[in-house]
Amino acid sequence: MSDQRLTPQAEDFARWYNEVVYRAELASQSPVRGCIIIRPYGFELWEAIKNSLDQKFKATGHQNAYFPLFIPQSYIQRESEHIEGFSPELAVVTHGGGKELEEPYVVRPTSETIIGEAFANWIQSYRDLPLLINQWSNVVRWELRPRAFLRTSEFLWQEGHTAHATREEAEAETRQMLQIYEDLAQEDAAIPVFSGLKSEKERFAGAVHTYTIEAMMRDGRALQSGTSHNLGQNFARAFDMKYLTPENKQEFCWTTSWGMSTRMVGAIIMAHGNDQGLRLPPRLAPIQVVLIPIHRNEEQRSQVMEKLQAISQGLSERGIRPHLDDREGLTPGYKFNDWELRGVPLRIELGPRDLAGGNVTLSRRDVSGKAGKQIVAIEACQSTVEDLLVQIQRNLFAEAKQFQDDHVHDVKNYEELRQVIEGNAGWARAWWAGSGADELRIQQETSATIRCFPMEQPESAEPCFFTGATPAQIALFAKAY
Repeated sequence: MSDQRLTPQAEDFARWYNEVVYRAELASQSPVRGCIIIRPYGFELWEAIKNSLDQKFKATGHQNAYFPLFIPQSYIQRESEHIEGFSPELAVVTHGGGKELEEPYVVRPTSETIIGEAFANWIQSYRDLPLLINQWSNVVRWELRPRAFLRTSEFLWQEGHTAHATREEAEAETRQMLQIYEDLAQEDAAIPVFSGLKSEKERFAGAVHTYTIEAMMRDGRALQSGTSHNLGQNFARAFDMKYLTPENKQEFCWTTSWGMSTRMVGAIIMAHGNDQGLRLPPRLAPIQVVLIPIHRNEEQRSQVMEKLQAISQGLSERGIRPHLDDREGLTPGYKFNDWELRGVPLRIELGPRDLAGGNVTLSRRDVSGKAGKQIVAIEACQSTVEDLLVQIQRNLFAEAKQFQDDHVHDVKNYEELRQVIEGNAGWARAWWAGSGADELRIQQETSATIRCFPMEQPESAEPCFFTGATPAQIALFAKAY
């Protein structure tokens, strides 16, 4: 804990981010390069994301399973595009038990291959389809430029894998899971996102096409926050994943995969945080309300604590997550700053004068200063807290949406796009009909990539801003994490 001021976002956003992650005790650095230790407060935030997603997955018929961490290297090599895309990131085990292995094992970077092998054994006929599996696990992708939660060599995630009888069913599954990610981001994390299709250059290695949700961080950069892949029959052919149709014909399955990781923790930090620290959305916050006692002597402390304990218990009974800060030797002011840094949505303050007047002071984390404070009767505290948590959730989304709207710029030509990107003004939205080579040139010259082609496209089209060609579609360009 520290009462030092954070580096302002406008001065150095990357430094601000690192200070928040470590001083708010979301994570600690580890002795393993590229990896972090996720501390309890950060892990509780991930668990809230995990629990919400898990409920959504099970409600749509998916079951959880677990597959090995180690994958035979030959499995990875079966799908040519897949191995080409992942080779630079692989960690390979060559020795075990003091001996060289007959075949090296790859430490799981993703599980399409080993799950594809299992599916091929499990699926016999159309009666076995659809097969809807999810796994919660860790994965390893060797990271050259690590950053806590955003890019680490080991990270936590869920990866869904499904097999279907038809192209149409696989496509419907891919889009359904994208919608679940969008709902999690917008309804739970209070982060507005653009849902759309990745360009060929940016799609998942081995996929027919990749869908994504893209979120805007408060420095104007994009963060890919969840992806859903239609794999077509690529992995089914690689692993001989077939089923017997009602007409007694052998057909290859159509498969999908989709994932969201601890990167979403980083998204929440960077989409909502301010110069005082985290601002957590109530639906996911490990602590929704912190109660701070104010007293000068033991008699006052006893009276104040008794009332706060009763308030805390009442909040718990309403399904709210409270925390009573009874730490000794720290001033109320220190505690206020500490919990602001940690992003707790709402603070309850109670001192002897408040107790005598039958009131408490409520302070919102999303609204600074006097505007975020209100005095309410102790009897009305619990219902007021419920209402305020709903308001805070909505307000965080509204603020992020306004920020997004203000920083997406429609551009008509390449010069305008360069002005937006190179001036760090946000994202550029433009009509696009260019090639992969054109996209690569833009990336090399501006560091911007096509984040996605939004699902919602205008009915009327204009020529491509870069090539003048038609037909074109709207694309979003941005620098990204």
